[in-house]
Amino acid sequence: MENDDYQPLLRRRRNSNLRWMESQVLEFLELVLDLVKDVPESLEKPTAQKFYAKVMERSYTFKDLNYVVLKNKMRLLRTQYISAVHWRSDTGPLVYPAAFVYIYSALYYITSHGSNVRLAQYIFACIYLLQMCLVLRLYAKSRKVPPYVLVLSAFTSYRIHSIYVLRLFNDPVAVVLLYAALNLFVDRRWTLGSICFSLAVGVKMNILLFAPALLLFYLANLGLVKTLLQLIICGGIQLLLGAPFLLTHPLEYLRGSFDLGRIFEHKWTVNYRFLTREIFEKREFHLSLLGLHLLLLLCFAKPMWTFFKSYVRLRKVQDQLMPQIALKNREVHKESQKKTKTKEPKQETDQQLTGEQKSFLKAFEKGLQHSTGRKAAAPAPVQEAQPERYGIHFDQCTQLALLPFFVCNFIGVACARSLHYQFYVWYFHTLPYLVWSTPYSLGVRYLILGFIEYCWNTYPSTNASSIVLHLSHLVLLVGVARQIFNTMRLNNKVKSQETTLQNGQPKKQQ
Repeated sequence: MENDDYQPLLRRRRNSNLRWMESQVLEFLELVLDLVKDVPESLEKPTAQKFYAKVMERSYTFKDLNYVVLKNKMRLLRTQYISAVHWRSDTGPLVYPAAFVYIYSALYYITSHGSNVRLAQYIFACIYLLQMCLVLRLYAKSRKVPPYVLVLSAFTSYRIHSIYVLRLFNDPVAVVLLYAALNLFVDRRWTLGSICFSLAVGVKMNILLFAPALLLFYLANLGLVKTLLQLIICGGIQLLLGAPFLLTHPLEYLRGSFDLGRIFEHKWTVNYRFLTREIFEKREFHLSLLGLHLLLLLCFAKPMWTFFKSYVRLRKVQDQLMPQIALKNREVHKESQKKTKTKEPKQETDQQLTGEQKSFLKAFEKGLQHSTGRKAAAPAPVQEAQPERYGIHFDQCTQLALLPFFVCNFIGVACARSLHYQFYVWYFHTLPYLVWSTPYSLGVRYLILGFIEYCWNTYPSTNASSIVLHLSHLVLLVGVARQIFNTMRLNNKVKSQETTLQNGQPKKQQ
C-alpha cells in the first residue's frame, strides 16, 4: 500500500513538470541535506547527474526519475527561497525589506554562521551605545529635557536592554539609522540624511511612521523641486536594495515587505490583550484604527507645518547673524591681544620694609590668628578680566523640528493594530521629550513614564497592562496636543498684534 502513494509520481517520472506533494518535497530536501551536511559546497558536485544519482539510490520514491527532474526541482526551491515568500521564523514568514536580509546575512557570517552569539551581543551593544550618542546629541541641541532624566531613562529600562543585547531584533538597527538621519537633517545634510532614512526603511517598515513629518520638513526647508529630488534618492535606494528580489518575484517581495494589511498574531500583542481574537483580527477594526491614525495626522498637520516654517525662519536668521557674531568676536579678541601687548609692567610703589617692621607684622598676624582661631587666607591670584564673547544658542530651535517628528511617530504607535515587545524601541527614546512637551506637573510626567515602562515589562501582557498602556498614551497625547495648540494660539495672537501695528493704530470706537 505504501508504494501506491507514489504511483502518480512514477507514472509521470519522465515528465519534468510534476506536481510534487509536500511529503515528497520534504523527503527530497532531507536526502539532499544528508548528503551535503558535512560539506555544503558539495551540492551538485562533481556534476549534477552524479549528485542526484546518489539521491535516487537512497530513495524508492525517486529511483526511476531522470536526474533533470530533481535538478529542476532544486532550482525551483532555491528560487522560491530567494523570493522570500516561504522564509519563516518562530513568529511567522519573512516580512522585512531587503536591507534586513543583507545586514543579518552579514551578521550570520561574522558570527561564524550564527554560533558565536556573544560576538553578536557585543555588536548590538555597540549599536545601543551609538544610538544613545545620537539621541543625546539631539537632546543636547534642543535643551528641552533635564539631563538627569536622560540618565534615568538610559539605566532603568530592562526591556530596552533586553531588546538590544539579548534578543538581537532588527528594530534597533532600523532605529539607529533613523536617529542618524535626524541628526543629519538637523545639520542640513539632506542627501546623507535621505540615504540613512531610506536604509532604515529598508531594515523595517515601521520607520515610515516618520514619513508624513519628513515630507513636510522637506517642503518647508527645500521647496517642491528639491523635495522631489530627495524622494527620488529615497526611492532609488529602495530599488537598489530590493533589485535581486524585484527582478525575480516583485509582487511577492512588495506584498511581504510592505504589507499594510498584515494580520498579527494575537498571542504576541501588548496593547490589545483585552480584545478577543476574533475582534483583533477583524478587518473593520483595522480600518477604524487606520482612519483614526489619518484623522490625528490631519489634526496635527497645521501645527507641524507652522513649527517647521518657524524652524526655517530661525535658521535663516542664524545664517545672517552668525557671520556678524563671528566677526565681532574676532574684533574683541584682537583688541584684547593689543591691550595685553601694550600693557606696561606694574611699577612697584611699596617701600622696602626693615627687618624689625617685618617681624612686627608677622607677630601681629599671629596674634590675630590666635584671637580669632582662623588661619590666614592665601592671597587670591589676580585674574585679568576676559573680554565678553558674543553668541546665541540657535541650536535650541531644534525643538521646532524634533517635536513634529516625535509626535508623528507616537500617533502611529498609539494607533497600531498590534504592538510586540520589540516595538518598544520605536518610541522609547522619544518619550522623555514628549512628556516634557506637556503642561503637566513633574509628578504626572514621571507617572506617565512609569506606567508605560510597567506595561512593556509585563510579560505576558494582561488585560490590565494593555488598558493602562492605552490610557497612558491617551493622557500623553492630550497633554502634547494642549501644549502645541496653546503655542499655536499664542503665535496667532502675536501675529495679529504685529498686523495691527503694521496697519497703524485701530480707529477709536465712536
